[in-house]
Amino acid sequence: MGLFVLLPLVLPLTSWPVARLAERRLHPRTATLLLAAVGAVLAACSTLCLGLLVVVGTAQLPGNPLPDGWSDPEVRQAVPYDEVLGQVSIPALAALLATCGATLVRHRRVHRRALLALEGVRNTSVAVLPDKAPYAFALPGTRRSRKRIVVSTGMLDALEPAERRALFAHERAHLAARHHRLLLLARLSANAHPFLRPLRTAVEFGVERWADEEAAHSVGDRRLTARAVGKAALIAASGPLSGVLAFAAAGQVPRRVQALLAPAPTTRLWRPPVTASAFATWLAAAGAAASALSSANAAITLALILQAATPL
Repeated sequence: MGLFVLLPLVLPLTSWPVARLAERRLHPRTATLLLAAVGAVLAACSTLCLGLLVVVGTAQLPGNPLPDGWSDPEVRQAVPYDEVLGQVSIPALAALLATCGATLVRHRRVHRRALLALEGVRNTSVAVLPDKAPYAFALPGTRRSRKRIVVSTGMLDALEPAERRALFAHERAHLAARHHRLLLLARLSANAHPFLRPLRTAVEFGVERWADEEAAHSVGDRRLTARAVGKAALIAASGPLSGVLAFAAAGQVPRRVQALLAPAPTTRLWRPPVTASAFATWLAAAGAAASALSSANAAITLALILQAATPL
């Protein structure tokens, strides 16, 4: 395997330029899907290579259940600095799995709490809660419950009828595109590798911009949508839940309003190769491809070595 096993652990750095430029140069839908896909590939490859290091490191521990041949010098020579990397990778993978597991548990707990909060409310596509605190969010559906838009009377009273249409169009866009899955994928990728945290932030912003553009197209007025987003941000409360797709996410609203006041972004996928965004996109794609090839090479090589070292 050699140094190829380490490449997927550093190649996530190639995603930083595209995370920075995609939101400004690409359509929000294109940018969000691109960033989520690149992050998932890089996270999967780095986790695979970390697992390969764990196999070599675990085989060196006394009393391990692995075949004795897996600790032979021929196997250890396939990994550079096998003693240090093998031992460090074990707690690193354990921490990765624990963090990803906690994220999944938190995601499921938030959704369950939301369903419990809606018990007794009429099962319609829009759930209006009699609450003076202004908030609105999209609640994904399950096999037993339908996807719904949850909004408080406080939020509805604060918005004009036209602004309410923008709000509902925004939340419908979240549900239609299943943005909660992209957010969960981005969070798991960031948990798998700390270098992918900029992608998670960019995806979180991208889904809101994506929904903003869909809302602006639906109501036919970008300035109206910008006004609805800005007004909701000024009055929005934290709401009964955290971790859901809220209409006015903290820290993102000024950039969203600024983008809505600008001309609509183009949906053209191809960019001239001399632009900064095109270079960043190609760099991220090359990093993801190199990471996939490196991890595949390392996995196949180690599998062949372990097979040869395992007594029949």
